[in-house]
Amino acid sequence: MNKRFLVYSCLIALLPAFSCNKVLDVKTVSDITNASYWKSPGDVTGYLTGIYSLLRGTVNDKNYFNTTYYMEDRSDAFIAGLEGGMSTAWQQNLNNANAPNWLNYYNIIYHCNLLLKNAPGINFPNSTDRDRAMAETYFIRAYTYFWLIRSWGDVPLMLEPVASSNQQQPSRAAATDIMAQILKDIDAAIALFPEGTFVNKSRASRPATFTLKADALLWKFKVLKGNDADLQDALTALQQVESTAGLTLLDNFASVFATNNRANAEIIFSVYFKKDERSDMYGSQLKPRDIFVQDAVNKNDIAAAKNGARSQYMPSPKFESMFTDAADKRKNASFIKAIGPNNKLIGVFDNKFRGTKDTDWFYDADIVIYRFAEIFLLKAEALAALGRVSDAVTALNRTRTRAGIGNYAGPADKTSVEKEILNERFRELWLEQKRWPDLLRFHYAGTINVYTEVPNLNGKNVPLYFPIPKAQIDLNPNLKQTAGYQ
Repeated sequence: MNKRFLVYSCLIALLPAFSCNKVLDVKTVSDITNASYWKSPGDVTGYLTGIYSLLRGTVNDKNYFNTTYYMEDRSDAFIAGLEGGMSTAWQQNLNNANAPNWLNYYNIIYHCNLLLKNAPGINFPNSTDRDRAMAETYFIRAYTYFWLIRSWGDVPLMLEPVASSNQQQPSRAAATDIMAQILKDIDAAIALFPEGTFVNKSRASRPATFTLKADALLWKFKVLKGNDADLQDALTALQQVESTAGLTLLDNFASVFATNNRANAEIIFSVYFKKDERSDMYGSQLKPRDIFVQDAVNKNDIAAAKNGARSQYMPSPKFESMFTDAADKRKNASFIKAIGPNNKLIGVFDNKFRGTKDTDWFYDADIVIYRFAEIFLLKAEALAALGRVSDAVTALNRTRTRAGIGNYAGPADKTSVEKEILNERFRELWLEQKRWPDLLRFHYAGTINVYTEVPNLNGKNVPLYFPIPKAQIDLNPNLKQTAGYQ
């Protein structure tokens, strides 16, 4: 591991963070962050390196965004795998006793707040280095809050590092207020980035920030009941990304995710993984241990490992059914069936995030946050929402053509095209942590009914946002439980 990375990762781990003793309660900002730190440009850039380590869960081996729990499990993407152990989110059996905790995400926000407070006071020989560091931090804070409101809806808004243990405990702010701050942070980042393109695709950039802006604005329009101006602004942001030099769709879909082709021309922003630097990327949850597929006639084609793999989930039959065209290049690149003697099906496994084969398979594929293909799908969605259906189909056809299935030739009414956009997102963005928020956007927009789309929601009347643990409410009476869990 890089020594400098280790030093700053350890520093992040040791600095005061949101403890579990109280909801969002933190220890007073310590001397290490004031008298002993924040003295030089290296303190800022190094601290930001530590924040990035949180995106993949390196510090204390916690999962922040390296999990399917929040953005995939509640959807229709999975069925039980060979080793099962389905999450409470997948089972749609959430309550205030088994609720997930948002403190990890507020830990990221805390560190972002600390950097944003201290960086302006440090003298940089080249001010663009400070601008870039702050821009990246604004992006991370915005993305983290976007993750929070898509998971919990209303959440506390914290924009300053906690300076006193006597500080009043926060209540939940309306999701619309959080969205306003997300967009404010995004605009601040866009204004600060010195470059219009990429320095490192494992770091936030102006194109990544414009993509986040479009993504957030579609959520604002559909879920938070925004207006057409949000869609127009989303299209403007997407145009900025579309015109970025060097971005293109790769001819070979599978190569987008290959570990020997990281930061390729289709990637906009990804979270970098390196063998032995941390535990596996979340795709390992859909890979089999080698003992389960040892009798498969195609075992050499399957990314099965002696260690690290666990077939907790398998791709759902519904996902498989999305590939109605045999020519679709994404089918074999997305999932693989283990076939035993007499053509017996052993199991179905993810084939997108294969990782690296050494003496054993190691699941070190990068987490792809945004890539160029999604630009056209977000564009199609915004255009369809505006009623510009034929333009939406033109955008939709970009990913269909690359996949080898040709132009969309189905019904041309708005609802049919929007459903096809949703289906195309399923095919294109499988396992990229998009499916549950996609279903929610199209549900709240009236295109689908998520309660009939997701098998585990059929016949249930459960909330679509996560609860918060009762223990947090007991410690902070200013917090109210998510609607539907009281």
